[in-house]
Amino acid sequence: MSAATPRRRRMSRADRERQMLDVAEEVFGERGFRATSMDEIAERCGVSKPMLYEYFGSKEGLLRASIARSKEELHDVTLKAVSGATTPRDILWQGMVAYFTFVDSHSKSFTMLLQQPVEVPAETAGTVEATRVQQSELIYGVLALFAPDAPRADLEAYTEIIIGASERLALWRAARPEVGVEDAARYMTEFCWNGLSPYVPDPGEAPPAPR
Repeated sequence: MSAATPRRRRMSRADRERQMLDVAEEVFGERGFRATSMDEIAERCGVSKPMLYEYFGSKEGLLRASIARSKEELHDVTLKAVSGATTPRDILWQGMVAYFTFVDSHSKSFTMLLQQPVEVPAETAGTVEATRVQQSELIYGVLALFAPDAPRADLEAYTEIIIGASERLALWRAARPEVGVEDAARYMTEFCWNGLSPYVPDPGEAPPAPR
């Protein structure tokens, strides 16, 4: 008697959706939004194209869902990182390490979104901006906690500078693999500290040297 063929485990909806988003992020990062086809994503996932549409409605919907997932993940890892810091400067350091580590793990899709904004549909661009707003609120809250005497306008300005400079530094690193996560975190920490230090009572300790 021949051995019975093992039955393949049916994926749960949550696992299937996670798989689709993982593959979609990879393909969007490789091809760019316009050149990506739902056929290729479906083939790599091993599902039918109608199933992709059932889950996400459209290619734009799939991209928005991918960005929304990254938005939540970025917030979680950044919040966890800064929660373990004890001084203002260490908060900057830990937050920057978390940010650049996250960017590295999503490097292709991150670069695609920032380098090809014209290709991205308007609704999707709004999702990207919502990610910036979420990070801005987190950064502002942390700065206000450790620099309570700083004018609100100053903290808002520094928050926007941090967001913009972090994105540009991440793009700069994309073509320079020799620049590590801790190198980038050190650049941003030193740059930001020059502006913030007059508002905090204790400058704290310097970030650890890059390994």
